[in-house]
Amino acid sequence: MTPFASGTLVQSVDWLTIAPPTLTAVVALAVLVADLFVPPERKRLLGLVATAGLAAALALLIPLRAGDRATFCLTAQAQAQAHTQSAACSYTADRFTLVVQLLVLGGALLTALLSLDETRAKLPAGEFWFLLLSSAAGAALLPASRDLATLVVALEVASLPAFALVGLKRGDRMSGEAALKFFLSSVTATAVTLLGVSFVYAATGTLHLTELAARLDDVPGQLETLAEAGVALTLVGFAFKTAAVPFHFWVPDTYVGAPLPVAAYLSVVGKAVGFTGLILVTVVAFPSHADIWGPTLAVLAALTMTAGNVAALRQVSTRAWSAVRLLAWSSVAQAGYLLVPIAAAAYSSDDQIGATVAYALMYAVVNLGAFAVVALVARSHPGNRLSDYRGLYATSPAAALALAFFLLNLAGLPPGIIGLFAKVTVFSAAVDAGLGWLAVIMGLNVVIGLYYYLRWTALLFRPAPETAPAPETAPAPQAEAPAAVPESPAPRRAPAPVPVTAAIVLTAAAGAVLSGYPQLALRFAAAGLF
Repeated sequence: MTPFASGTLVQSVDWLTIAPPTLTAVVALAVLVADLFVPPERKRLLGLVATAGLAAALALLIPLRAGDRATFCLTAQAQAQAHTQSAACSYTADRFTLVVQLLVLGGALLTALLSLDETRAKLPAGEFWFLLLSSAAGAALLPASRDLATLVVALEVASLPAFALVGLKRGDRMSGEAALKFFLSSVTATAVTLLGVSFVYAATGTLHLTELAARLDDVPGQLETLAEAGVALTLVGFAFKTAAVPFHFWVPDTYVGAPLPVAAYLSVVGKAVGFTGLILVTVVAFPSHADIWGPTLAVLAALTMTAGNVAALRQVSTRAWSAVRLLAWSSVAQAGYLLVPIAAAAYSSDDQIGATVAYALMYAVVNLGAFAVVALVARSHPGNRLSDYRGLYATSPAAALALAFFLLNLAGLPPGIIGLFAKVTVFSAAVDAGLGWLAVIMGLNVVIGLYYYLRWTALLFRPAPETAPAPETAPAPQAEAPAAVPESPAPRRAPAPVPVTAAIVLTAAAGAVLSGYPQLALRFAAAGLF
């Protein structure tokens, strides 16, 4: 634990505790400065430095694995003034923090692997790596935040660079439109969140989450309505961030307009950020108002999973970008499943939160893997239609088998055992909390999801459509035989870039390990996190 100076307002900082997000931010600044001096032909070095920085940040989680450190705590004098006996800290590296930091930094590292080839030809390297690392630093800071001010700052540090990442394809109208929609929805969410936070602070006089949990029980009667309004507005703000219905309208167009690695990043890391913040404000800060956020999140979960699955079901295979749109709507449906254990925590115990974390780990691995294969196919089929995947097994057996494995995990079918176990865990959380109606709705939605995931999987193994040969015509008479021109070779499939291949292999291996030993993820559901 971090020591602090007794009787003073001087705090000491535990640098090891804050090392993962700090190192990520430092590498981001280093890349930004280096971009001014690195010649264009050597910009690839920036990507290698960024990838190494994310790997180093992940390694710094190892000495923190005990999950018993904190820093930026109230001093003894400040605690006395606040009339509290327990230390209230703004940054805590507990088990929950470390698991989510592993998820977001690992997701950012895989995104970096997918982006190495993109930044060499299509995207400005310096800006891209600075923005990606900055967003990852904010995402890593957020699960450790234990006061509302730090929580909101971390949320915006994670979100603001993402706007620019989405619109980084210069001159692309779809990219600019996607960035604008994402920006407007996120700014609205931030404004609503800040209004809710201000109401909560006015009613309680504190921003620390643990202090809020205690003081919301003793709010004076004349401030009770203000506190309830603050809780509701804060929940609405985070519902925007998690893409819960009806705050999901920005997702499909944003994913289609963004570069594919950025869409993959938003689908996993962006979602993890929103759900982490939602868990902290509900379970840690507002447990006394579970009668407000419990039913609200249960209804949002039902609406979100239903809207996402129905929209994914209606995707036309010949429509441009239908593969990315299906993954976008699938991510909305998955958000509904992730909301279920949080809602269940209002009716039973905090242990239900572990089911959300376990499901998020599974989803992060397989969804990033699916996007990696989509990025690979996009090299030869820029339209990225679902119909473009017909016969993929004949041309790229390994990619087809990997994508089939990822889709079956998302559907919750063998051999993706971790996907099945994660869904069963979420389903059990709803049943144990007495939310039988929500469990029934989830079961129906899982059946809907089976159809479109299996439809895409079946396309991979169907024969590729045959193209009719051009009709032969008699050669035109020529006065003089032309010089012999060598025949052009038949077009060949471009070899897969090594970083993209590495991302597919890593995600497939992680999915296989988790399927063989699902307790690695599911033990969090059994033991709880807080």
